[in-house]
Amino acid sequence: VAFSPDGKRVVSGSHESLVKIWHAETGGEVCNPRGHSRAVWAIGFSPDGTRAVSGSADNLVKIWDTATGAEVWSTMSGFHAGKDTCLCTMQTDEYGDQQIVRNPMCTLTGHVGGVNAVKFSPDGKIVVSGSRDWLLKIWNAGSGAEVCTLK
Repeated sequence: VAFSPDGKRVVSGSHESLVKIWHAETGGEVCNPRGHSRAVWAIGFSPDGTRAVSGSADNLVKIWDTATGAEVWSTMSGFHAGKDTCLCTMQTDEYGDQQIVRNPMCTLTGHVGGVNAVKFSPDGKIVVSGSRDWLLKIWNAGSGAEVCTLK
């Protein structure tokens, strides 16, 4: 479980593969994001409270919109060969730089073991995940792109 930075909400994960966001004072449910297929072992809020991050026994890290429960992104880029396929496109940003953007319908696995630790950086731009595969992975919190793997 984790409190939002303003202390008004709580996010929880469960062995039933559920993520829930609650009003801290009333206990009322704000939203119930769905998408993990196994137990949710790690959970947290972004520094601005608009997103939550979850890590699961299904080997996935997911980012959620805390107002609606919509999935913002799921781990990508670090998948093991032959397991998943994803369509990607190139986009040019306002500065003329190109970047690879994944199809939002894809879910790729970055870890090959259950994810038992997740955390946003203090500025909310990076997410780090730790797994039973003995790896730490650094992710761009906006795009979901894997930045690097620490062994």
